[in-house]
Amino acid sequence: MTSSPPGLDLAALREFLDANAPSLVSGALHAEVIAGGRSNLTYFLDDGSEQWVLRRPPLGHVMATAHNMAREYRVMAAMAGTTVPCPEVLLMCDDPDVIGAPFYIMERVDGEVIRTTDQSAALGVSGTARLSKNLVDVLASLHLIDPASIGLADFGRPGGFMSRQVARWGQQLESSRTREIPGIESLGHTLAREVPLPQRVSVVHGDYRLENVLATPEAEISAVLDWEMATLGDPLADLGLMCVYWDALPALGLNPVVEGIAPGLGYLRSDQLVERYLAATGLHDRDMPWYVAFSSYKLAVILEGIHYRYGLGLTVGERFEEIGPLVAPLIEYGADQMLRSSHR
Repeated sequence: MTSSPPGLDLAALREFLDANAPSLVSGALHAEVIAGGRSNLTYFLDDGSEQWVLRRPPLGHVMATAHNMAREYRVMAAMAGTTVPCPEVLLMCDDPDVIGAPFYIMERVDGEVIRTTDQSAALGVSGTARLSKNLVDVLASLHLIDPASIGLADFGRPGGFMSRQVARWGQQLESSRTREIPGIESLGHTLAREVPLPQRVSVVHGDYRLENVLATPEAEISAVLDWEMATLGDPLADLGLMCVYWDALPALGLNPVVEGIAPGLGYLRSDQLVERYLAATGLHDRDMPWYVAFSSYKLAVILEGIHYRYGLGLTVGERFEEIGPLVAPLIEYGADQMLRSSHR
């Protein structure tokens, strides 16, 4: 058995697996951190013949309701047999004493996360256009699923969902900030005053974007990943956040959150993605500026939390020093969207 990576005690894991899933692992267990993650920690596991993926919460300071491994495991298990591609989940451990935090293990799915312009360029212009369509089509498919039909009728409290979301991220901000961020409180207050009425209740992924799916060389989506924020709620929250990842962050130049989307690579424009989504779901875009503004606020708070953990030395990986400077521009972008919303 090789040495343990940060946040994963391989000896303790092997003892647990031998006792609870004795047929899973046969050879010496090896693990490595999967690069690119900024929140939950994800590891490749292998025993020389088989490979899996393990997920656990981040090290150190986390929000009490965030990084719930059992919820993530449950929603991924529920996606089996639906039109939403998802890795098969194999084992859940809710005992934090095993490796220091709850965790689960899932199958390893073929495909790659498109994180760089080089990866996008390798798909070709027609490939990135096809990937754009597939990305939004899978999101529409998720939002068209009746939660009760897959055993998720009690997976969240959809009533007042967006109001609670605004309040939740405001609370998260106060628990993980060490600096002043111009306009962030004002944006939160404005969002809270103007929450739109939902058009539908759906399973909401919570962080749906290009970097949270696996893509094949043919530009198909082989798996949707990172379900840690999934719940029942307003589906346009997912669409708004995807637009922020598509427009706001790439406009800031190369950054560790979004690097694969850039002009000239063949990706559809965000307005084309929205149009395709609305046609598939039958929803309307009257309040889209609000959802984009909220998503800018939410993402700014998430990145501020990552910046906070980085300052405490509780992050694992590279380029965390580039996260903090993204927060203020996201707040400015959200404020601009709210101005658009008020003029509609």
